[in-house]
Amino acid sequence: MKFILQSGNWAAQWPLIDQAVPLADEMGFWGFLMPDHYMWGEDRGGDSTLETWTALSYLAGKTKRLMLGTLVTPIPFRHPGMLAKEVSTLDLISGGRTILGVGAGWSQTEFEGYSTWDEPKVRVDKTVEGLGFILRLWGKEAKVDHQGRHYSAKGAVLQPKPVQKPHPPLLFGGGGKRMLNLAGRLGDIIVIPPWYEGGFEEGKKVVVKSARRHHREDKLSFADLWFGFREKYDRQKILVRVEAAKKGGCEYFIVGFPGQTYMESMEDFAKNVIPLV
Repeated sequence: MKFILQSGNWAAQWPLIDQAVPLADEMGFWGFLMPDHYMWGEDRGGDSTLETWTALSYLAGKTKRLMLGTLVTPIPFRHPGMLAKEVSTLDLISGGRTILGVGAGWSQTEFEGYSTWDEPKVRVDKTVEGLGFILRLWGKEAKVDHQGRHYSAKGAVLQPKPVQKPHPPLLFGGGGKRMLNLAGRLGDIIVIPPWYEGGFEEGKKVVVKSARRHHREDKLSFADLWFGFREKYDRQKILVRVEAAKKGGCEYFIVGFPGQTYMESMEDFAKNVIPLV
């Protein structure tokens, strides 16, 4: 099992992130993920945030092994061509250590402030179209022409291509049925969100069924997600959860820690949980 550290992207957390991520690189963690949001609202921690891809680029220069990515990026939030270029650049400067988290977006306030808010069906439509365009830009085509319902491009050149082939891993974190089907068709690492109404096993069935239709069952890996920053760190409780995730077929375990004891909890996890698994 591979362990992925997560944190928020609030500006107040930056000194902690700047200290913790290089240490995680030495402690045996496989990756580090940040959410990709500009505005959370006061009930979710406030709107003073970091631009995630800029922060990850900085962290790439302070780490050597950690995979770096998002949990997750709302694909309709930006033009997919710009996002493709940002991710490709980070993959190059990090030596092939980038993950693109894929979601359709949920924050109406954020979209109204910085992008365009649409109903759920349109956001998923944009995600499907935008992700397809991104994958073409990352592929072998020298120039890409795209004329879709939501996006268009004429003679788009993306050079250099990402270091990772065929492309950086796609981590899916959406909980709707269409997003789970898209995860089965295109995803590499799949998180079944805790709020998915059918639970992990039912969500996994939807993803696997979609993957089989596209002959890519062997391309999928699943990840369990532990929102550890919401409660006091409890090693034994986490060990039980990690073992359950492993038995459930998860190859990744994504974990966060409470802000007041983040460093101590991370160090204990690295010393007493990772080696046991």
